[in-house]
Amino acid sequence: LFNTSDPAYRTGSLGEETAAQVNVDVSDATFDLVIMNPPFTSNTKHYDADEGVQNAAFAAFNASQSDQDDMASQLRKKTANTCYHGHAGMASAFVALADKKVKAGGIVAFVLPFTAINGASWAKFRELIASKYKDVTVISISANGKDMSFSSDTGMAECLLIARRIAEGETPDHRAKFVSMPERPASLIAAWENAKETLNTTEIADGVRQLEDGPYGGTPIYIGGKYLVGEMLNAPIDGYESGWAAARISDYSVAQTAHYLSIGKLWLPAQPQALELPIAQLKEIGKLGVHDSMLTMKTHNGPFKKESPSQNATYPALYNHNAPKEKKLICEPDSQLRVLPGKETRAIELWTTASRTHFNRDFTFGSQALAVAFTEQESIGGTVWPNISFGDKRFDYVFTLWGNSTLGLLSYWWLSTRQQSSKARMTRLVIPLLPILNFRALSEAQLATAESIFNDFRGLELAPAYLADADANRARLDRRVVCDLLGFGEEIYRAVRRLAEKWCAEPSVHGGKARPKDAAYVE
Repeated sequence: LFNTSDPAYRTGSLGEETAAQVNVDVSDATFDLVIMNPPFTSNTKHYDADEGVQNAAFAAFNASQSDQDDMASQLRKKTANTCYHGHAGMASAFVALADKKVKAGGIVAFVLPFTAINGASWAKFRELIASKYKDVTVISISANGKDMSFSSDTGMAECLLIARRIAEGETPDHRAKFVSMPERPASLIAAWENAKETLNTTEIADGVRQLEDGPYGGTPIYIGGKYLVGEMLNAPIDGYESGWAAARISDYSVAQTAHYLSIGKLWLPAQPQALELPIAQLKEIGKLGVHDSMLTMKTHNGPFKKESPSQNATYPALYNHNAPKEKKLICEPDSQLRVLPGKETRAIELWTTASRTHFNRDFTFGSQALAVAFTEQESIGGTVWPNISFGDKRFDYVFTLWGNSTLGLLSYWWLSTRQQSSKARMTRLVIPLLPILNFRALSEAQLATAESIFNDFRGLELAPAYLADADANRARLDRRVVCDLLGFGEEIYRAVRRLAEKWCAEPSVHGGKARPKDAAYVE
């Protein structure tokens, strides 16, 4: 393709000698345009590799173990000090290569897994785009199943990202235009028309509506002035650690409310103004417990062995999901931990991280009801229910109520990954960044009210989160939190319930799951 000397025209075998003759070096910073649909394979995760394969990214074509090791070593060298991350997979290595080869003022365009938008392992990639590029556009699909990807051979959500590397004398604007489409274009012609109208929308005289404009939704994208093919929102991208949340959303007014909630403002759809609400990041008030691998894995000097639960367990634990048993605010531990001989001191040390509140790391809105679970006695948190501990035990009640109210569910969804239908995930790096009610700002009377509300709800069941708008008990919880705990009036409560209806209509919440025939909006 590049070498026009004689060796490039030679025919014959595809042996090593011929291949070596057509090798060519491509200088850095020389491309005007780089377009990539890189492989999503990971070289550090082996769940998709055959048994015994250690370097999944280099195991094709019967490559020997020695060759695989050599290539993996070269990968580490070539990606040092770049945006590559092993858990992000090979796609992040290809992105690093594109950044190296594109020239100032040049354009990059990628098809990437949706985790590039808000996955913790992609943070360096987001930092790269925010700091060295401008005119950024991120396109995603809010639909579910196969329709949430642009590729034909993947079942995971994907995104398209287009950006221009800043030229000499330019500065990044730290913003992007997020385009969310309700479905994948049905044909090349449809895709072409979508692209044209998206470009036209970015150039409208009044500008594209911004995330900070309030809960009025984004700027609609129409074909022929009638057929709605997407919605566009201008949003900041400098918060690369927690991710870019303004993607794969069908109703951008929900995103705008979530954004304001994260900065201490309650601005609900159809409300004229924002109300003050004390909000803080979880790490400012509480503490995340130890990683479950520290409890039982020999490689981490784990002092425990996990066994079946017991009512008389010395070290009870809440490890795994069991949706039918997780309908009430109070959950029973599903395991107990036995101390291994010689590990007593370490066991006592880890047990000090036990608490009554546990956070749902892998929340399937379509089947699970709780974002926060409460155990009557202090318990160790396991794989999907890590501990959250507070210096003030009264905060346990407030955290459980807030986390399972509509406002708490919205905050969870806003910060979490949304790569799979109806399933949201939050890594341990992101959990401490979760915006929650600032319990320290509550009065003694409010803290007492929270405990009273908790006791009133301890025996009530909640429906799966995707039915929050139709769940009478969730509505009661919203009323008690909004009116009794926070002191807002009936109008604000009704606005929160309308927010619940909007949130439940999001494809990333319901996941395409059919609603029960008797499920109706509850105010």
